[in-house]
Amino acid sequence: MYDTRVSETVREVARMFRDLRDESLWPGIKKAYIGLLYEHLQPELAETFFNSVAARVLHRAYHNNEHIFSRPAVATEHIEGRQPTYRSYFPLQTGIRNMIQVVFNDFELTAPLLSPKRCMRYLIREMKQWVRKAPWGSDLEPNFHVQLLSSLFYRNKGAYALGRVINGKRKVLFAVAFRHEGDEGVFVDAFLHEHEHLVNLLSVSNAYFMVDMEVPSAWVSFIYDALPDKPKAELYMSVGLQKQGKTAFFRDMNEHLKHSDDYFTIAPGTPGMVMFVFTLPSFPFVFKVIRDSFPPPKDTSRQLVMEKYRLVKLHDRVGRLADTLEYVDVAFPMARFEPELLEEMKRLIPLGIEEEREYLVIKHLYIEQRLKPLDVFLHDADDERVKHGVREFGEALRDLAAANIFPGDILPKNFGLSPYGRGLLYDYDEVMYLTDCKFRPLPVARDDEDEMRGEPWYNVGPNDIFPEEFPSFLFSDPRARAYFRDMHGDLLKPEFWDRMQKNIRAGTEPDLFPYPEEVRFPPVPAPDLRRERNAA
Repeated sequence: MYDTRVSETVREVARMFRDLRDESLWPGIKKAYIGLLYEHLQPELAETFFNSVAARVLHRAYHNNEHIFSRPAVATEHIEGRQPTYRSYFPLQTGIRNMIQVVFNDFELTAPLLSPKRCMRYLIREMKQWVRKAPWGSDLEPNFHVQLLSSLFYRNKGAYALGRVINGKRKVLFAVAFRHEGDEGVFVDAFLHEHEHLVNLLSVSNAYFMVDMEVPSAWVSFIYDALPDKPKAELYMSVGLQKQGKTAFFRDMNEHLKHSDDYFTIAPGTPGMVMFVFTLPSFPFVFKVIRDSFPPPKDTSRQLVMEKYRLVKLHDRVGRLADTLEYVDVAFPMARFEPELLEEMKRLIPLGIEEEREYLVIKHLYIEQRLKPLDVFLHDADDERVKHGVREFGEALRDLAAANIFPGDILPKNFGLSPYGRGLLYDYDEVMYLTDCKFRPLPVARDDEDEMRGEPWYNVGPNDIFPEEFPSFLFSDPRARAYFRDMHGDLLKPEFWDRMQKNIRAGTEPDLFPYPEEVRFPPVPAPDLRRERNAA
């Protein structure tokens, strides 16, 4: 829809101006546009839209602040919408039970709240324990209160109330997780306050949230104030504003280049046969360019690789697929590239780059968060690290399968660990829908000659997969193979994958949580569900 609106605007402006590519027009267009942003509630989004339109028309030599918004022109602080960004609650005055009841009423849930007494009991218990263990201990200041963003954050079967506790000068973020129980109603599933859980909840390795926001900058600032290690670019993407996230990220990257002096270098890890990957050590991201040609046994095309990355972009990433930012015609200072890197780029991706004065222009670029490759993590690791890596690898395969995704190339080198140790897939050139795969038991050899053959003696289709073979080609370390069999032995049987396919084809919604099972409240008792059903 966004691209459609941009195209419409380009056509409309072209109708108004005879030569839209005349760069001398655009400073005046930009000045007039700024005047329209004075009372706008989403000026940063409007500036990004302007840039999208101008980039379709102007040569990249004119992508500067005179012609486009390379810097923000309108401040987003203290923008006041018609509705408040958040509501404030004062439990020291009203009591925590009354506060929670008011909160439930304020959100105006149209689905019935299942087992309200249970929800109230567990929420009160968790909140009291959390406040007592908080950094301030039992020292509550006179300004102690709770602020909750005025709309829930929706994603799949879950909705989340995001809030923060204010005590003195401290601001601490928390989230209340609601889950939808079929046609029965909703229930409170967890109270999230650990930093790791909140970072993962808002991670763009999950699908973006659906949020009703009048002033997006106020929502992003609300979260950022309590979670400052989460870049605003990523927060914009978390709340569904991906284009604005890309704009903020690009500005952050250019700012970093101005204030650093290290060199772009080839990324660590096993080189891929499809993507050429490089990084800047001081910047926690990797830059990926599709290679001009693919050596055997890779059988793919540039168009097919782009389609795979688009599939992941539009799919629910269930916390297991690293988010990717896609850019075209990105100019980097040539002097910031190591000579060895430049030589490799000219050898492997000559059609994807272009030298322009002191800049190297990359025509099509994917950017991802830099992760620790799983094969690198497992190399020479102690038993505990090997066990953790294998556990996360298997859990990632399970979550992806539930979301109808199979990695294709299942090797550990295509998986990585996030800063919080969560296993993510980051190589997408062979990703496919699970329902397009055929999982087969390994045929029994007919004789010794079959056993000794270097190639399979049986027919293998393009999407045939033999789970029993996983341990032998996934891990060279016998410890990792043993841990994988012990923890994830069911993944080695076609029956597991067949069952997942049947669930997907039946339309069964998987229960995938962006927080650990151990922080969930006990399930709603079956008698409560029956009573709710009878009442309905």
